[in-house]
Amino acid sequence: MKKTFKDKLSERIFLALALSSISALALITVFIIIQGAPIIGSVGIFNFIFGMTWAPSQGEFGIFPMIVGTLAVTLGAMVLGVPIGICSAVFLAEFAPVPVRNMFRPAIQLLAGIPSVVYGFWGLIFIVPLIRDYLGGPGLSILAGSIVLAIMILPTVISITEVSIIALPRTYKEGALALGMSHWQAIYSVQLPAAKSGIVAAVILGTGRAIGETMAVIMVLGNAPALPRSILDPVRTLTTNIGIEMGYATGDHRQALFATGIVLFILIMTLNITAQYITRKKKQK
Repeated sequence: MKKTFKDKLSERIFLALALSSISALALITVFIIIQGAPIIGSVGIFNFIFGMTWAPSQGEFGIFPMIVGTLAVTLGAMVLGVPIGICSAVFLAEFAPVPVRNMFRPAIQLLAGIPSVVYGFWGLIFIVPLIRDYLGGPGLSILAGSIVLAIMILPTVISITEVSIIALPRTYKEGALALGMSHWQAIYSVQLPAAKSGIVAAVILGTGRAIGETMAVIMVLGNAPALPRSILDPVRTLTTNIGIEMGYATGDHRQALFATGIVLFILIMTLNITAQYITRKKKQK
């Protein structure tokens, strides 16, 4: 009886904890919608999302340049970070000697523990001057933000991809080698496709980290709420817009920042749903 009682108690405790997490998410979502929906209704959803001018003091609340800036910086970070992360994971899982592996894993975990403001400060004093001196422009740009974010997402992409490769049954690799494939052919043709669900999850989490980052990109993007013409132009993302202006915003301005959070929330949800759909479709094949 005691064992049965303990099992039921544990089950209820875990259920309560799970419900508390879901409830917290629901409360945050409802709060953001309540705070941001009125300004969207008054301005108009089309004018809010596709408006080109962000001037709260003049009643202009167009966030399209910031949506473009968010997507541009995130795409740049993924283009730079994902290939490096996947290749690093393959090296650690398949090629690295044990001493090298034991040295690199803590170093990668250390990258995840560095505060984002440190990344931003490093990008400001190192990456930004390099871009300004050798590529032109102000230095504070999409490229600078993409480089900083690419480094920040590496721990996530590397760790999850490596675990996905290591978790594969040994028979996959052994069968490929027995058929005459080389080590690299076995990795490329068998192991990476078999681990695609984990790799997709790593990319999704890395993308979410890049979209949601605020402090680091505030310091290196230039924060100009205008459409960029090249990767050397300064931009402002949705998160940096909220981070910069929330401290002094009031009235419609404050509501517009919450509405920006709604758009950001929808972007992340769309990304997750799309990735889950792609993963399920590949599993069915």
